[in-house]
Amino acid sequence: MEKLNDRWMRLVGVPLICLVSNFIFFQPANDAHHISRWVALSASLVECLLIWEIARLGIIRARRHHPTLKQTTPRIIEQVLWFSVTTVVQRLALVYLYDVTEFWGYPMTERSYWVNTLIPFLFTVPLAAIYEARYLYRQWWATYYEAEQLKKQALQSQLDSLKAQINPHFLFNSLSTLSSLVSENPKQAERFIEELALVYRYVLQTNEQALTTLDSELQFIRAYFHLLQMRFGRSVELYIAVDESCRSLLIPPLTLQLLVENAVKHNTALPNRPLLISIDTDPDRRLFVRNTLHKKQIRVPSNGTGLANITAKYRLMGQPAVVIEQTDTHFQVMIPLIHQTRYDYAHH
Repeated sequence: MEKLNDRWMRLVGVPLICLVSNFIFFQPANDAHHISRWVALSASLVECLLIWEIARLGIIRARRHHPTLKQTTPRIIEQVLWFSVTTVVQRLALVYLYDVTEFWGYPMTERSYWVNTLIPFLFTVPLAAIYEARYLYRQWWATYYEAEQLKKQALQSQLDSLKAQINPHFLFNSLSTLSSLVSENPKQAERFIEELALVYRYVLQTNEQALTTLDSELQFIRAYFHLLQMRFGRSVELYIAVDESCRSLLIPPLTLQLLVENAVKHNTALPNRPLLISIDTDPDRRLFVRNTLHKKQIRVPSNGTGLANITAKYRLMGQPAVVIEQTDTHFQVMIPLIHQTRYDYAHH
């Protein structure tokens, strides 16, 4: 349990309260009975220190018994009971002692018992509330900070897991394409290997990056699409119409490759009915990837890695959601482009 750390409150606050309370509540009676102000202040200081040190013990005990944020209610109840019982007992005992000994030169009246017992509550309760408020704030902040740290660790772990899934997925599909070309066209397979090396270099370079520029992604997708055309010929066509102002914006690496791959995987591509894929932006600087919809008659096994990875990445990075739309003729994915400043702000 942390210390109260209230040194200045005890050295300055309590004497100040003693001075104010004595001047407001007791000085007129003391002057009427010709009691020295220094004697009255000294006795009042001792009384205030006694009251507050005992009250302080109650705060320490309550925090030791109920230290957590969830135990706030029982902690406050224990403090209230402690303050009430100890303050009433010690004040009644002290006033009784003054009464029987006539310490101030006169016997105590019934009013004196009430006043001397109730006045300390005017100061101990607000002070205790300040202590508890500070304690609650520090607990809340510590809990919030810890939760944020755990959240960041969890998000980073999930992002790392997603990146670990993408590379094997990309390599597996590339090797499947190469396997087909080896038997169909060995020379084209050799060229495919060279192009694949260039493409996979980009994959390795961006492996540790959460984001890359759209311009880099477009350069990569052109190289990747060239590999597709080596297999499918003119059965697959790609159109890119991206505004220059959007090229410096950010996107998770391999996003375009996953979407293009997804389109090729699930649709037929024939010379007389090519699969058309377009990549463009709108005035709101959003990226759209569309493809014509010619579903294969035989359903292709899929674990949903492509789209699931993209949507999960945007969600984990705290970015606007990816929007997927499908009509009878087209399949479209809207990818929010990310500003570096907004991304940095969201991760601080």
